[in-house]
Amino acid sequence: MHLDVAWKTPQFWLVWGVLCLNVTAGIGIIGMASPMLQEVFGGHLIGVNLGFNDLDAAQKGQIAAIAAGFTGLLSLFNIGGRFFWASLSDRLGRKTTYSVFFLLGCALYASVPTTAAIGNLALFVGCFCVILSMYGGGFATVPAYLADMFGTKMVGAIHGRLLTAWSTAGVLGPVLVNYIREYQLDHGVAKAQAYSITMYILAGLLVLGFICNWAVRSVAEQHYMTEEQLAAEKKLADDTHQHFVDDVGVLAKEASHSGRVLLTWLAIWIPLGWGVWMTLQKAVVLFR
Repeated sequence: MHLDVAWKTPQFWLVWGVLCLNVTAGIGIIGMASPMLQEVFGGHLIGVNLGFNDLDAAQKGQIAAIAAGFTGLLSLFNIGGRFFWASLSDRLGRKTTYSVFFLLGCALYASVPTTAAIGNLALFVGCFCVILSMYGGGFATVPAYLADMFGTKMVGAIHGRLLTAWSTAGVLGPVLVNYIREYQLDHGVAKAQAYSITMYILAGLLVLGFICNWAVRSVAEQHYMTEEQLAAEKKLADDTHQHFVDDVGVLAKEASHSGRVLLTWLAIWIPLGWGVWMTLQKAVVLFR
């Protein structure tokens, strides 16, 4: 399907809403994860039976370091979720995968205040980790969702326009979370309790996302590209492909004589592996 037609269909805007709502909730929870951990569990993170406001500066520094490990752990689940959920969507289907994101995500968001109230750190951390995996999975799955719906011919350009949903969510998520939190604090709500309503509102956004995803239907054939359009796009793609093949051939020949490929992969995997190892070391402190 041609880009100029695809973005005008209801399906495009429904998927836009799906991505925007999923990302709004995800970005919202990313911003509140670390302060929520510190303010809800307070001194219990370092074995002291004190609330966050009763800790001295040194103790707050200790729990801030633990919260940094928690944030790093969430980043690993964000990365891992992109591989896991995108691969799983090949079996489940894109629409079903997003339904899982919204239904399971809604249940997890709504359960976070309960896990905080009962002081169950493992469940609290587990909820956030799964939520962040689905946040990352949403980004990795949506290009395939678009390809299934509009075809692969212009999926890159269509995906580029869809990413305006990410930009919108990048504003909505933090603004929504910060506004609700400040409003509650201004009205005397304790810091440890100021996140509960926010979590329920984010869960409500996921319900709206589920409705958008449920409403997605196959695109009508009348929107498909004509034979003339396909022929023109094929010629353009063939010309571009030939230039690409020529360029890749030159690079491959260069690499075969220099070992640059090996050095490039080492430059990627060594710091990445070190980062994963250091993150896991810091995250272990959460469960001691």
